[in-house]
Amino acid sequence: MSFSISPELLAQSTPFYHYDLALLDRTLAALQQAAKPRGFQAHYALKANVNLPVLARIKAAGLGADCVSGGEVQRALDAGFAPDHIVFAGVGKSDAEINRALAADIWCFNAESGEELQVLNALAGAQGRTARVALRVNPNVDAHTHPHITTGLEANKFGISLADLPAVVAQLSSLPSVELVGLHAHIGSQITDLTVFADLSHKLNELQTWLADQGYTLPHLNVGGGLGIDYHHPDENLIPDFEGYFSMFEKHLVRRPGQQVHVELGRAVVAQCGTLLSRVLYMKQSQQTQFAILDAGMTELMRPALYGSYHHIQNLSNPDGDRYIYDVVGPICESSDSFGKELALPRTQRGDLVAIRSAGAYGEVMSSGYNLREKAAAVYVG
Repeated sequence: MSFSISPELLAQSTPFYHYDLALLDRTLAALQQAAKPRGFQAHYALKANVNLPVLARIKAAGLGADCVSGGEVQRALDAGFAPDHIVFAGVGKSDAEINRALAADIWCFNAESGEELQVLNALAGAQGRTARVALRVNPNVDAHTHPHITTGLEANKFGISLADLPAVVAQLSSLPSVELVGLHAHIGSQITDLTVFADLSHKLNELQTWLADQGYTLPHLNVGGGLGIDYHHPDENLIPDFEGYFSMFEKHLVRRPGQQVHVELGRAVVAQCGTLLSRVLYMKQSQQTQFAILDAGMTELMRPALYGSYHHIQNLSNPDGDRYIYDVVGPICESSDSFGKELALPRTQRGDLVAIRSAGAYGEVMSSGYNLREKAAAVYVG
């Protein structure tokens, strides 16, 4: 099986994002089929994709919302997520963002420092409210992923270090407008070595035992997200290994009686349902390199420039031709504006329609107007 688009979309101006909502529905069904029997509540990490038609399907599937900004909290509310299914994470929440979330009475703030707890206490007290919080710990677990998307090591800015945790917990008794309801950890993104989730589980087991000794029995446990997808072979692996992901926690995580455990998956939910469509503007031969210059660039899909990330590329106009080696680049005035170097593609020429796969997560949501580029359209099918 290979990606294709309907004939009526062949005339659509490029670049544009193509979202397969039927695939999204199948992905959500597979996720819930793995999560619900094991007693896990899935939340969707809005930072991956905030388009309202996408959020509507996710909400309908019964997921909550994991947000990392006040704008995302508002988008979740606008999309119809119930406030008691919204969690607000993030290492740098502003006072205005916190006040907005408090006024909406969201379920929980994932607090990342002792200073943040003091701010939450002051702002909640001023509103006559109580801020429910989960402590985000930095468990110092290596996710074995790209350094820029690793979040659970001591060198990362995220979470409360294990060394600082006792002092943070000790100050809770002096914060009357803060209620500790949970523990949170997130160790990174695009994780394909599922054994790291066993390591995370063991660390959380130890921390829960320690917290119980301090007198805290927590009703809420958030184990983060991070499940990776197959960028190299999207058609062979359109739906991630949700069974393997949830079974790892089922096997290794010790849950307390009545404790709700939730995950915050983003990329695994939406990445494969989104494709960036672009046309070849020019073919350019240098002494060393044959360039295929597209009308899409880092303004539409920043991940390759930001992380050196791989996205599978198809020539839809000539899918079965003899293969040649190309550097596939965009039109932006930056040398980093490249989708891949030395890629083997069927013979490519001006006007060919190209599909850049697995772009439903961290694609459109990270787009920019650099070079005064117009925002790419979004098309929804299924």
